[in-house]
Amino acid sequence: MIKVLVVDDHDIVRTGISRMLQDVHDISVVAEANSGEQALGYCREQAPHVVLMDVRMPGIGGMEATRKIQSLCPGVKIIALSAVAEEPFPTRLLEAGATGYVSKNASIDEIVTAVRQVHAGRRYLSSTIAQSIALKRFDSFDENPFDQLSQRELQISLMIANCEKVTDIAEKLHVSPKTVNSYRYRVFEKLEINGDVELTKLAIRYDMIDSPKDLHG
Repeated sequence: MIKVLVVDDHDIVRTGISRMLQDVHDISVVAEANSGEQALGYCREQAPHVVLMDVRMPGIGGMEATRKIQSLCPGVKIIALSAVAEEPFPTRLLEAGATGYVSKNASIDEIVTAVRQVHAGRRYLSSTIAQSIALKRFDSFDENPFDQLSQRELQISLMIANCEKVTDIAEKLHVSPKTVNSYRYRVFEKLEINGDVELTKLAIRYDMIDSPKDLHG
């Protein structure tokens, strides 16, 4: 029996995937998590074989959660689950330790196939994801400016773009607010922007985040 942890901050999505997987004879959903932080705890407690990890979530997010799980629970296989097929998310999640990347538009049959293949030790990429990665080198004319950021810069920039406070980010990442601000200003310089609102608008433009409800201007 393949033990699966489903991680998504949207209750309907998480519950829907879990219920469909429970009907598969060789899969058991051992827990559901609504954040990367909660996923870490369940990985320690439930020892799942495979984690279906939402990419875009508040808090530490799917990318950092993937890195931490791979560090603390190296036997766990992670499949990134995202509505975003474009770079840099696929490459960054694979670099963070994910062994699969599946579109949220995928059928339950494809998700089941991905779970089985990853559990068996193979990689799995949805066809749209694989195409995005393969064509990245030829599509430099519309290059995503977030590609130039480091893993940590990207993580912090997305947390800021999601309107999280510097002090909260520092606490979640176990660094000082001064360190967060250093990354923040480095991101501004690389992206050639002047503030948090511009960062959020740029992230929305390139489909890096969902539009925050409290964005003004």
